[in-house]
Amino acid sequence: MDRSIVEAARSGDRHAFDAIVRAEVDGVYRLALAITGSEADAADATQDAFLAAWRSLPDLRDVDRFDAWLGRIAVNAARMQLRGRRRRQVREATVEDLDGTAQAGRQPRNRAGEDAIALAAALGRLGESQRTLLALRHVQGRSVEEIAAILAIPGGTVKSRLHTARRALAAALAEEASDG
Repeated sequence: MDRSIVEAARSGDRHAFDAIVRAEVDGVYRLALAITGSEADAADATQDAFLAAWRSLPDLRDVDRFDAWLGRIAVNAARMQLRGRRRRQVREATVEDLDGTAQAGRQPRNRAGEDAIALAAALGRLGESQRTLLALRHVQGRSVEEIAAILAIPGGTVKSRLHTARRALAAALAEEASDG
């Protein structure tokens, strides 16, 4: 994000903050969708994240770390949606929702649709922290260092937990294949 826009928003410029929202809303929504698995919860989490960002922006110490700061707020907002619901989520996310190919106008093959359903169901079997790690890495394309900054954990821990999350996803996918 452009430093001057963040500085202007930090000083209370609503137009600058609107520019930030327009630039970041899709990424925040996709991250929230991957964590919550629900379009409605992702929309609520996205709104909550930007509201929290607006309120906390004057306290942002390092403008150069804005992306990690906003990422942490988005992850926390999505997690709060999950905790607030305290119910089993019906997974609505598709592969196209997660990677943005739907916006590119590509139509999935029938097999791709089946794979998307299996992936969504497998993600639903994972815990919140595993979905969060996988979303940050594979949906948002964040580096290990960026994920470490967002989650406030060491890089080695991120690597280890990503490895565990990938193995858990593979096991969940295998379970989905044997169930279906």
